[in-house]
Formats: sequence, C-alpha cells, structure tokens
Amino acid sequence: MIIYNVTTKLSWAIYEKWVQWMKEKHIPEVMRTGCFTEYRFARLLETDESEGPTYSIQYTAEEKALYETYIAHHAPALRQDMLNTWGDQFISFRSLLELVD
Repeated sequence: MIIYNVTTKLSWAIYEKWVQWMKEKHIPEVMRTGCFTEYRFARLLETDESEGPTYSIQYTAEEKALYETYIAHHAPALRQDMLNTWGDQFISFRSLLELVD
C-alpha cells in the first residue's frame, strides 16, 4: 500500500478559505481520479505557526502504479489549479511512503 503525502504551509490570510476549498473542491477532484481509495486531512500540531498553519493530506493507493498514473495524468492540472487559486500564499512539499506491515 502506498501513501502519497502532501504537506502545505499556508499564510494566515487564506487558511480558512483554503481548508473549505480543499474539502469541497480539491480533495474530491483528487479522489474522482480513481487512483486513491481513501484520504486523511489533518492539521500539524506543535509546529511554528508564526507565519501560518500547516496541513497534511495523505492519499492511499493500493499500488505504486496507481500513484504513478495520478502523477502522470492528473497532478499537473490539479497543481496548476491550486497555483491559480492561491498564488504565492502557500508552499507545498510531497512525499511518497510505503506502508510496512
């Protein structure tokens, strides 16, 4: 099982609207790709929030090939939509994890 993690640091100016946008638009669009079976959306605690809060979204894929399909066919447009919507008010980094049984 593969976990695709996206961690995003936001400015205080947008975080409430961004959270709503993620719940109502972005996450549903990612899930509609069919590449992931579930997700978790969380706020990081015990971090420096002087510039704004940090959130993590973890998408679960049954196999790496589904993640690779997402990256090749869906991620570019979804990332561009986020840039178009929120400009320079956030920074994201991504990581790929493999679940260890």
